[in-house]
Amino acid sequence: MARRPAVLDPYRSFTKAEWSALRDGTPMTLTQADIDRLRSLSDPISLSEAEEIYLPLSRLLSYYVEATKGLHLVSNRFLGSPSEKVPFIIGVAGSVAVGKSTTARILQALLSRWPSNPKVDLVTTDGFLHPNAVLEERGLMSRKGFPESYDRARFVAFLADIKSGKANVGVPVYSHLVYDVVPGEEITIDRPDILIVEGLNILQPGELPKTGNPILFASDFIDFSIYIDADNEDLERWFLERFYRLRETAFRDPNSFFRRFAEMSEEEAGTFGRMVWRDINLPNLIENVLPTRGRADLVLKKGGNHRVGEVRLRRL
Repeated sequence: MARRPAVLDPYRSFTKAEWSALRDGTPMTLTQADIDRLRSLSDPISLSEAEEIYLPLSRLLSYYVEATKGLHLVSNRFLGSPSEKVPFIIGVAGSVAVGKSTTARILQALLSRWPSNPKVDLVTTDGFLHPNAVLEERGLMSRKGFPESYDRARFVAFLADIKSGKANVGVPVYSHLVYDVVPGEEITIDRPDILIVEGLNILQPGELPKTGNPILFASDFIDFSIYIDADNEDLERWFLERFYRLRETAFRDPNSFFRRFAEMSEEEAGTFGRMVWRDINLPNLIENVLPTRGRADLVLKKGGNHRVGEVRLRRL
């Protein structure tokens, strides 16, 4: 009987216990109060979860950062160029409601408390969405969050500026309250040691030109990428749970774009939320977000309780 060819898996898999052991005595610098402040509305992460998952990840990232610094130093020595600081960029990707924001904020807090006290900045790709007026003009309001709804050229230019060491790089501000980019407002990123970029589509390679001419994608600037994974059924449930909570909080703000949803009955809200998931978030996940999972350096797989049960690290 002919043997079936072995499936080549580019990842090493770890249980939570196996991964937690890789902490190897690294001290925890966050408290439960820090975790409560950093976690998102519907993400029930605990201090023990942060210790078991994100502390070993912080230790791993410290090795990657130092190795990358060494590579730049050797390259500059070879070229006879002056040694300049090159920011290390970490990408955090995954579906809506999977917990990207919580992961990014906890990593920022952990990394900034390393003994070397690096400057760690965090940017979300929301600011690079086209303004609602542009989306409406292009018929894309119902596809907000899809790749074409972003100003991808501006996002790539931003990453290029950061990598080149440019000072005071502006990032547009997005307001979840008004559901739009705020005209004329920017935050400034000034030569960080580490930049964390969080967003739905940051790992997409895009189309390559048939001419073979070089072209840059956002993923080309990312030194280490993390994909947060979960089953679609869990993602839908977490999205609806978050939607219901927002109805009782942020949606009640008179200035909220979603103010009308706070007045809906629970049944009406549930119908609307499921429609948004089915018609917008799920197709975007299947078509654009999930296909990038295999490009990540690290995959955190969450179970139905929102806790990471498996960690997959790409083999070098």
